[in-house]
Amino acid sequence: AIESAGADWIHVDVMDGHFVPTITVGPLFVEALKRVTKLPLDVHLMISEPEKHVNAFANAGASNITVHVETCPDLPAMIKRIHALGCTAGVTLNPATPASALDAVLPTVELVLVMSVNPGYSGQKFMPDMVAKVEEIRAKLNALRSTAHLEVDGGMNAETIPLMKKAGANAFVTGNAAFKHPQGSAAGVKALKGILMA
Repeated sequence: AIESAGADWIHVDVMDGHFVPTITVGPLFVEALKRVTKLPLDVHLMISEPEKHVNAFANAGASNITVHVETCPDLPAMIKRIHALGCTAGVTLNPATPASALDAVLPTVELVLVMSVNPGYSGQKFMPDMVAKVEEIRAKLNALRSTAHLEVDGGMNAETIPLMKKAGANAFVTGNAAFKHPQGSAAGVKALKGILMA
């Protein structure tokens, strides 16, 4: 339903119960999803020691693999490894992590993901101070003439998407706003796409 409604990607949250309190899905889920959709799979690894698992997610069919700054002691090496596996690479910042933590890898990634909630649970309230962080990262990307996507995850809905779009984001992870729409997930995706096109 979300594919026919116009979703551009499918964002898959992978949580390990360690880096974040919740446990979600693994490579087998990504592999199953790959069989039923033509959309790119944007796999967000909210896990400790992602270096132990990136191969499995790449082999399962991830199009993009996004890792957290906070879990990668050697972030440039991790980005190179993701590219070597044939995937595009993304890097994520938790709300408390400054934008400067990206500086070493910003020229080499295809996606930057800003968490606008603390990761781990769906349905949290959007943190308005993340608008300034998105503006700062957009300025850095523009200075590099980067074509990387600037994605926001957390509390994205009809009210917050326009704020983040104005700040410079061009990709939005919408959980509850799409999947808990009164007319169903397809209607939710269409409504949010309408806001983006406005």
